[in-house]
Amino acid sequence: MDFLELAKARYSCRKFTSQPVEDEKLAKILEAANLAPTAANMQPIHIWVVRTAENLQKVYDSTPYNFGASTVIIVGGDNSAARKPEEKDDFINFAMVNGSIVATHIILAAKSLGLDSAWVAFVDRIKLKKYFPEMSGYTLISIIPIGYASHDPDGQPHKWHNHRKGVDAITTWL
Repeated sequence: MDFLELAKARYSCRKFTSQPVEDEKLAKILEAANLAPTAANMQPIHIWVVRTAENLQKVYDSTPYNFGASTVIIVGGDNSAARKPEEKDDFINFAMVNGSIVATHIILAAKSLGLDSAWVAFVDRIKLKKYFPEMSGYTLISIIPIGYASHDPDGQPHKWHNHRKGVDAITTWL
């Protein structure tokens, strides 16, 4: 499928089956994440793949958005490793921007492999870092449940999925 078809097909899946994600597919997703563009190609990010029942429970204990995925990928940004532009009033946190690009590559790569995902940002980051001390020092950008969509309504695209403002509403030609 071409890119626009892929972008249209991808949606926030809110209920997954218990079927595990294959190692080969996870390897391709992580390769896509590694290829994501970052400022000065510094890759100020880290990725954690959560697959054990015990650790998945810790993740889901940190957010009300438990969709039952067999795999969760967490993306964090490292501000100390990010490109540092001149300090100005309009400073951009490159670790957050780069981590968001990486997370986008993850969710699109997952869809291209027949998997579904969701982008979860509503999380108790303090609690999550207590469960996983290796995440300290990172800004946790996204929690991405990945797996096979349930046939239940929550596993399918939301009724608002295809509602868009339209290109003209979000674009100004200068």
